Amino acid sequence: MTVTPGPPRVAGAPPRRTPAQTLRRPVARRPYPPDSFAGTDRPGGRSGAGPTIPTWRPGRHPAAFTGPELAACVRAVREPVHLLAVPGRGVGLGLGGDVGAGDPAGAPVVGTLPALYPEWLGDRSFAVAHGVRFPYIAGEMATGIATTAMVTAMARARMLGFFGSGGLGLDRIEKAAATLAETLAGEPNWGVNLLHSPGDPALENTTAALLLRHGVPCVSASAFMSITPAVVRCAATGLRRTSDGRVERRTRVFAKISRPEVAEQFMSPPPGEILRALVDAGEITEVEAELAAGLPIAEDITVEADSAGHTDGRPMAVVVPVVQAVRDRVVARFAYPRPVRVGAAGGLGTPQAVAAAFALGAAYVLTGSVNQVSVESGQSEDAKAMLAGADLADVALAPAADMFELGAKVQVLARGSMFAPRAGLLFEAYRRHDSLEQLPPELRAKLERDLFGMPLDDVWARTAAYWGERDPGQVERALVDPKHRMALVFRWYLGNSGRWALAGEQGRRTDYQIWCGPAMGAFNRWIAGSFLAQPAERGVVQIALNLLEGAAVVTRAHQVRSFGVPVGVAQFPPRRLSLGAHG
Repeated sequence: MTVTPGPPRVAGAPPRRTPAQTLRRPVARRPYPPDSFAGTDRPGGRSGAGPTIPTWRPGRHPAAFTGPELAACVRAVREPVHLLAVPGRGVGLGLGGDVGAGDPAGAPVVGTLPALYPEWLGDRSFAVAHGVRFPYIAGEMATGIATTAMVTAMARARMLGFFGSGGLGLDRIEKAAATLAETLAGEPNWGVNLLHSPGDPALENTTAALLLRHGVPCVSASAFMSITPAVVRCAATGLRRTSDGRVERRTRVFAKISRPEVAEQFMSPPPGEILRALVDAGEITEVEAELAAGLPIAEDITVEADSAGHTDGRPMAVVVPVVQAVRDRVVARFAYPRPVRVGAAGGLGTPQAVAAAFALGAAYVLTGSVNQVSVESGQSEDAKAMLAGADLADVALAPAADMFELGAKVQVLARGSMFAPRAGLLFEAYRRHDSLEQLPPELRAKLERDLFGMPLDDVWARTAAYWGERDPGQVERALVDPKHRMALVFRWYLGNSGRWALAGEQGRRTDYQIWCGPAMGAFNRWIAGSFLAQPAERGVVQIALNLLEGAAVVTRAHQVRSFGVPVGVAQFPPRRLSLGAHG
């Protein structure tokens, strides 16, 4: 897909280039070893017949050899920087100025690093494939916390965002898809989440159908443990071969995974039996099935490390390289004509974390928790205020509503909420007892008083009414299986706790379930005292630009440090950044 022209550039952004032009950036020369200057007659050259060392003379900026001056040079990522080695002063940096040959008044230049822009982080093919400028995604926070406004803002900034459809009814999902399709008509860089529903495959299939009906260009498949017809249908529908022989996708599937075995399934072509079943059902054509058989289901694999919500708690530095190795094996096995990209998510709340993800080789990054406090977030103002007060340790693991019986966990905010210990109490009761009737009287009284706020019989009545409309089979099963009935009652609390937070029901504030990882605390520490500490300033695009700009600064600091420049860990305080022209 050809990249569409973007909006005005970020202040100080590079001129637009073709991918080929961009990839021909100069490579820095390694500094000469310490004894390289032994025997030189003058700073600009060597005695005898040897190469002439280029020299640098300052322009607006003097040479930098000490901490504050070096830090200022590092922050100027949009300018080339010269590595200077001056006998008696050590290794330093020079911005701008003039480089010549053999100038006795100049400082010896032992290497030059080209300009570094946030757009150049990650994998350039990501921008080409999705029509974006920046390798950055605002992830699909469930129950509409990732709103249509958030997705629209990201798309207009030439980034990518996914609407958070998880936990919403089909009417809400369809309304969001229709709104985005109209607002962003013709734009390739937006999408909607497709959440795996193992207990309700009809919901999953219907969701996939409506996303295709509204022409959603990107679909993020999350929580999948195996490949299903719904996700294959999204990947295969609309596949066609262009006049030059390339296969063009109508819908681009992203797979959010945390396990390499699941990643491998998404990197592989769809199972033949699923393709045949979809053809037989008239949901894809024979041509689409044939083309799909030679392509991965997803060309973008988002590795979710220790994150908010459902998490395996795996460190990014562990899981990303493993998935990259799996990718390399799968791509070699199937000889794909174009790359499969591996992106990173989870724990990304500071520029250093984003830079670390790119240093691991991530093609793109995806953020979640920190976007909950953005002005476009669908989270309640009360919940946003609680998130803004979170620190690194203010998170906990709690039972997940959708996989309660399996003991699956979600990572949630602990500061200001009793949800985690209360949900844990419910799971322990479920594990120890076989029915509501077996609960000890004192425990039952505690649950009714502190968690549910009503008798358990009333909770069951409400639960039965809900499932009677949504899935009557659940009620039928509960009537013959007391333990399943108990699970449904306990899940009433788990499900509603998220809705109370979303609605900002302060009478239920101690029961708020707010998905949150440690990245939220790191983010809060980073923005403290800056303009982003003000709630009204936290636009999702402003957060993204600052994280990317800061990641470029951190990356530049690492580059010059590897050449012997005595630069410490780069700090990038947030500042107002613009998508306008140079200035």
